[in-house]
Amino acid sequence: MPVKVLMPALSPTMTEGTLAKWHVKEGDTVESGDVIAEIETDKATMEVEAVDEGKIGKILVAEGSEGVAVNEVIALLLEEDEDESALDGADTSAAGAAPAAEAPSEPASSSAPAQSDAPAKASPAPAAPVSGGDRIKASPLARRIAANDGVDLASVTGSGPRGRIVKRDVEAAKSAKPTAESASAEKAAPSAPAAAAAPAASGWNPDLTGLPEYEEIPNSGMRKTIARRLTESKQQVPHFYLTVDCELDNLLATRKQLNEKAGDGVKISVNDFVIRAVSLALKKVPAANSIWTDKATLQCKKQDISVAVAIDGGLITPVVRDAGSKGLAEISSEMKALAGKARDGKLMPEDYQGGTFSVSNLGMFGIKEFSAIINPPQGCILAVGAGEQRPVVKDGALAIATVMSCTLSVDHRAVDGAVGAQFMAEFKKLIEDPLSMLL
Repeated sequence: MPVKVLMPALSPTMTEGTLAKWHVKEGDTVESGDVIAEIETDKATMEVEAVDEGKIGKILVAEGSEGVAVNEVIALLLEEDEDESALDGADTSAAGAAPAAEAPSEPASSSAPAQSDAPAKASPAPAAPVSGGDRIKASPLARRIAANDGVDLASVTGSGPRGRIVKRDVEAAKSAKPTAESASAEKAAPSAPAAAAAPAASGWNPDLTGLPEYEEIPNSGMRKTIARRLTESKQQVPHFYLTVDCELDNLLATRKQLNEKAGDGVKISVNDFVIRAVSLALKKVPAANSIWTDKATLQCKKQDISVAVAIDGGLITPVVRDAGSKGLAEISSEMKALAGKARDGKLMPEDYQGGTFSVSNLGMFGIKEFSAIINPPQGCILAVGAGEQRPVVKDGALAIATVMSCTLSVDHRAVDGAVGAQFMAEFKKLIEDPLSMLL
């Protein structure tokens, strides 16, 4: 009996992904460990390895297919004593068994709670409607779209493997059969475009009437995840903001001296000092390293610092683990490696999940000051602006200093104002006295 190759789950919360590329074709022989495909999640593209030996008998999901559900059968693998005749009538229904392809293993759980960069684990999809005693086959994404937009799956013809209804089938059915509401709206205002109708329940559909010519750029999985998570954060998390100005002249001088003495390949940045200062300030004010849940406030024992990195199509937050136990050179080296993997799309889930506190630095773009949106489930994010020369008063006299404005966004459910203020006071002290970070 052919072995099912299933769409793997590349993270604990992944429910679907894009089959970006096949590295094999039908008829190819594979061995355990061979890379057979690339799967694109909302955060990275990862290689999938075969765990069984055999011959690729049939590819059921074409490369480039989006919204492929976890555990959906994407190919059939013929075992050594099987030929193509074994494919006739082979079962291609999704299974709960271990997949015939494996993704990179997840790290062991730590004392810090895992941060999800995907939606909370989805509830099981409701049972499909039954027509003529047969269960309608549809992907979870197609079911959600159909439920949100009132499309009867029994009236939709599937174009996926074995007649499975997929996203494009539901969207085609929507466009072919306008709803009663949109039909009445068109009668009331025949000159108005369909986009002017009430937004669909599935998402944000603004009125586009009067726009000039534009190019439509499809939203990637990463873009959709960023939109969803930040909307949820601003709607559900009670933010408040604290800003301090930090003088950088001592830090810049110390940085120059360290880089002159450092070995080849080591170049400490201002952001490395910021990460170090954040982790040490969290050690001194551990209550700021907290996460809110309805059951309890979780005060994390290690300082796992998520650092925002801009990449094509969005941003991602790789994590410097236990930053409070690492020196500047180690933080610098680790950040360079993580940023490179991020820009190459090679981050593994363990590289960006589970942070306890975030840092977002836009100083390199000349941004003086900004307020960042909290990255749930974390309780705080520090927004770092550019260092610039400003007039300051020292000992009653006007002077010039290099000043950097930093703003802390705080989840008031987990961290009180006084705690946030204590953290910022400690952070400012460390930034302005950088030698204390080296002790």
